[in-house]
Amino acid sequence: MTSVTIWGGALLLYLLFLWFYDGFRRPLTQAEVDAFMAEFGPRLHETGNDPDAMRAFLESDDGREFIMLNMVRTPAGRVTHPETGETLSGREWLQRYSDPFVRQLMRRGGHPVYAGRKVAGYVDAWGTPADPGWSITSTMRYRSRRDLLAMVRHPIFRSAHPNKLLGIDMTFSFPTQKMFAGYASPRVTVALILALAAALVQLAV
Repeated sequence: MTSVTIWGGALLLYLLFLWFYDGFRRPLTQAEVDAFMAEFGPRLHETGNDPDAMRAFLESDDGREFIMLNMVRTPAGRVTHPETGETLSGREWLQRYSDPFVRQLMRRGGHPVYAGRKVAGYVDAWGTPADPGWSITSTMRYRSRRDLLAMVRHPIFRSAHPNKLLGIDMTFSFPTQKMFAGYASPRVTVALILALAAALVQLAV
């Protein structure tokens, strides 16, 4: 096995990873946005979300990744399913939603960036309402807005959504785009792993 074969193989694997991780970066068309809003706009309104905010977000699509910031308050005590009678804690219900959600997210090149539980009240805040008792914060990387729509339409997402309603009694989320990050992205991490593997293979042969 020659060096060209080893490093060429590593490069090919990395290019395949980038193809999966970044996708084709095709912005949503106006027709796609209109079709989604016609299908899901009423549901957004029924759950207290703002269809106009969602439409503006989709219509400004640049085809690139974004990171969703989530703030969540889980119910205190136990929560009983209104149909099955099963009783779990709010966090257990939320886990039943988040596990299939994260699996679907990762299949589309997304992944959790950070998740943490709250350990104290606001220590720096002004001009905001009083702390409502947030429980958890998280950030999730989406490959594109197109992937977000595909996830919302997926049958697994729809079947798991009732668990989200049982596991969350207050939340807000908004999309962001990265300005700076003090950590290595998967693009860098995968490149380093493949380079290390190629170097070890070359030493072995």
